Amino acid sequence: MSHGIRNPEARLEEAAGLARAIDLTVAEAVIAPLSDIRPATYLGKGKVEEMLGLIKANDVDLVVMDCALSPVQQRNLEKEWKAKVLDRTGLILEIFGRRAKTREGTLQVELAHLNYQRSRLVRSWTHLERQRGGFGFMGGPGETQIEADRRMISERISKIESELKKVQATRRLHRAGRQRVPYRVVALVGYTNAGKSTLFNRLTRADVQAADMLFATLDPTLRALTLPHGGKAMLSDTVGFISDLPTMLVAAFRATLEEVIEADVILHVRDISHEDAEAQQHDVEGVLRQLGIDLDGGQRILEVWNKIDRFDEDGRANLMNIAARRPPERPCFPVSAETGEGLDALLAAIEDRLAATRVTLDLTIDPSDGAGISWLHRNAEVLDKHLENGRFAMTVRVDISKRDITIAKFGAVPSVQ
Repeated sequence: MSHGIRNPEARLEEAAGLARAIDLTVAEAVIAPLSDIRPATYLGKGKVEEMLGLIKANDVDLVVMDCALSPVQQRNLEKEWKAKVLDRTGLILEIFGRRAKTREGTLQVELAHLNYQRSRLVRSWTHLERQRGGFGFMGGPGETQIEADRRMISERISKIESELKKVQATRRLHRAGRQRVPYRVVALVGYTNAGKSTLFNRLTRADVQAADMLFATLDPTLRALTLPHGGKAMLSDTVGFISDLPTMLVAAFRATLEEVIEADVILHVRDISHEDAEAQQHDVEGVLRQLGIDLDGGQRILEVWNKIDRFDEDGRANLMNIAARRPPERPCFPVSAETGEGLDALLAAIEDRLAATRVTLDLTIDPSDGAGISWLHRNAEVLDKHLENGRFAMTVRVDISKRDITIAKFGAVPSVQ
């Protein structure tokens, strides 16, 4: 199956990795060339029979197709092969279901699952009966099973949507609280398995699950990041992106992506040693554009070329040369999250980017002006505060958008530090 610029072997390895991420044992991984897609079975008759032979020989009870199947295609293949068939969307949903930890993550995944299955309705929904607390199907005697199932799914969807609204409102409050304490947010994005969580742990000395596994992290994680000159920022680790991510699933990690939209600096972490590194870059940039993030202005985005420890001396020298020739407005930082190499330069660049949108001001304020001091602590980063001739001399750093109001309120002047 052709996927544009993607390498078919790398694509197959990724699909096998997705299957292993939910503890499936991969008996056989096969590339099936397609001249055209059959409406009934997706694959041609000969390929369906060939696969049946493999399924019987390996005693397989689940077949994963790395493509999007219609409900009819899925049902027909299950009949032909006497095995359960999952398409790419179904497989990713299963992984998301396992990985979601927060209340919002779990609800979003269930919602995506129900929307996906609503069009299929090929099996009994008794597990929903259990979730509803054992009321069973509510339909009258004239209602068909499928109608009852569909109605039950719709009811469950409505319930989840209203629960999600409450959860999201709570998170907005939390974020508003963080914005009042003027921490800058640095978000990590990248293709799944690019090494974001390892980098996150290395930069924040945190202990977040970092496994050589697709979608090892799903829910957003925030930790304090200490910058070279002692300043602080919040670092946000997000779910790994993936090619052909089903649209319904973009909502399932909306929680992590909102941190990206709000972020002051975005670190695009790339596994530069991967044979499909370029195709992966296009996929990630595609999702960022969907989120309305301007990639061409480039000021918010720093590219991090991770896993340079996997290159030999010549390969590494070549990589450093390419990085050095990049235009200053689109820099990249070759690093190894594993060994820590290159992280000092990356941290210095993050600090520079964060400082670029802030100004440092000097002011004096009467110690009795509690409201003014409180306003400064809420709206600015207080770098220095000491008593001088009976008044507080303060050095504060504020966002450019708050510079004029700070000068007007306190007669502040730009710092000459």
